[in-house]
Parts: sequence; structure tokens; C-alpha cells
Amino acid sequence: MKKLINILCVFCVFSWANNVAAKEKLSLLLDWFVNPDHAAIIVAQQKGYFAQNGLEVEIIEPADPSLPPKLVASGKADIAIDYQPQLLQHVSEGLPLVRIGTLVSTPLNSLVALKNGKINQLSDLKGKKIGYSVSGFEDSLLEAMLSSVNLTLQDVELVNVNWSLSPSLLSGQVDAVIGAFRNFELNQLQLEKHQGIAFFPEEHGVPAYDELILVAHQQNLSNAKLSAFLTALEQATTYLINHQDEAWKLFVSYKPKELDNELNRLAWRDTLPRLALRPRAMDNHRYQKMAEFMHQKGLIKTIPEVKHYAVEIQ
Repeated sequence: MKKLINILCVFCVFSWANNVAAKEKLSLLLDWFVNPDHAAIIVAQQKGYFAQNGLEVEIIEPADPSLPPKLVASGKADIAIDYQPQLLQHVSEGLPLVRIGTLVSTPLNSLVALKNGKINQLSDLKGKKIGYSVSGFEDSLLEAMLSSVNLTLQDVELVNVNWSLSPSLLSGQVDAVIGAFRNFELNQLQLEKHQGIAFFPEEHGVPAYDELILVAHQQNLSNAKLSAFLTALEQATTYLINHQDEAWKLFVSYKPKELDNELNRLAWRDTLPRLALRPRAMDNHRYQKMAEFMHQKGLIKTIPEVKHYAVEIQ
């Protein structure tokens, strides 16, 4: 009997060691510091879904938000979070990147002003100062939105506020800001005892698009660990939708001192309805329309075939 128990113990240890050894390492570069936009990723990590699918995932917060897609393109990381419009620009520049999944399936970008009676509709922006952080795509968003009310960029004054969106509004430096994430800046203003008013690009001349996507190197699409990663995300998303309070606790447990605050709590509430319920799935028409929009605005030189830069991994 004792001999049998010893054999069983050895077998269990051997099985456990095999299981640990079988886990593949996967590096994931975020677009920014951890926040509710990354809910599915963090829950997958904390709930153990990555491990259940044979993965050991390293989640990396970048020092420079512009670097993650470039690092994946150069083979220094497996997956990066990117933005659908920026992916088109990266592909146009020759980076070998392909969309493999979606985290947030609606636009988050918006134009925000203080709800103080000065700006009640887009046409009220004529002659006003608009703050921005990054030129390029945001200029095109703003141009399209203004065009929907017969205004042009020449009708407003653009001010670079260097990522200081909410503070520039509150200080009166600008009258509105473009590039404000509707799930964060509006809540940030609320916590400062101010109410904001938001205008959404997809309601004013801009095609709807996926805000946050996952990209990989085009030569690695057949790697089974990418599919395993997406399976874990699907499991985490299901758990998130069915158990929102428990999922919040898992999320903040990742970095309690940094994540357990009122801004993240409010953003969590506003972000969950925007999560991609089917992270693998993609809308070809949506990608085509955004490519046409960006080509029309001169942001990309040609319109690439969707299959060359966005796929569904089985």
C-alpha cells in the first residue's frame, strides 16, 4: 500500500511538472498603463484562464505608448494592443502587422466640452479653441465632425495640450478637446465637480470602428498560442458579463493600490458595455469603410485589402 502511494505521489509530481513545462510563454504589450479598457486581459490573468489554456502571459505596460506595435513588427513581442485606424497607418508604412482580435468594439474617442451653456451643439464650436494631443487621425476626426455642421478646421483654433485634456478644459485654456475617451474624461470631469458634454465621431460623419484591437506579426498567425490566447479572452469576457462585481474584484486585485479608485470604478461601469463580446470576430465592412475614410483624408496612400491586415484566427 505504501509503495502504491509513493508511486501515485511520483505520478502526480510528474504530471504537475509536465503541466508547468507545457505552458507557452506569450508577451503582451499594452497600449498604456492598466485600466478598465483591459478588463478582459486582466480577468483572464487573475481568473487563471490563460493558464488553463496552456499559456504563461507576461503583461507589459509600455514606457512609450507608440512602441508596442513596432516591437511586435520587429519580432520582440508576440501581441500588442493597437487601434484600428493606427493599424492602417502602420500597415501603410510597411509594418508586417495583422489584427487578430478586438478588445473594445466601439469608438471611445470623442469631442468633449464643459456643459456650461457655451457649447450645446457642434456648430457652437465656430471661433472656439479646441485642444488635441496627437495630430493626424484626430485632425481628420475633427474635420469630418465639423463638416457635418458645415464648418471647417479654419473655423476653429487648434491648441496642442500635450495629453492634458481635462485640465486644459477646466482651466479655460480651450473650449473643447478632441481625443477624450468617453469612458474616462467625462468621469474625470465629474469627479472634479464639473459636467461634460460629449459629441461622438460615429454620429457625425466618421465610420464606426474598433477602438482597441490586438495585433500580431503576419508570419506568426499559425502559432497555436495566439488562438489559445483568444480562447482565454473569450472565457474572461463571458465571466465579465455574467459576474461584473466579482470581475471588478479580480481586476483591482491585479494592482490594488493603482486600480482600486473611484475613476476606475466609474470607467469600469462605462467600459463593460463596449467590450468585444466575441474577441475573435471582425466586421470586414467596418474595416473597409475606415480604410476608405483614411484614404480620403490622405492618412494612407492606398486602400489595402482587408485580408492582408485583419483576420479571424480559428
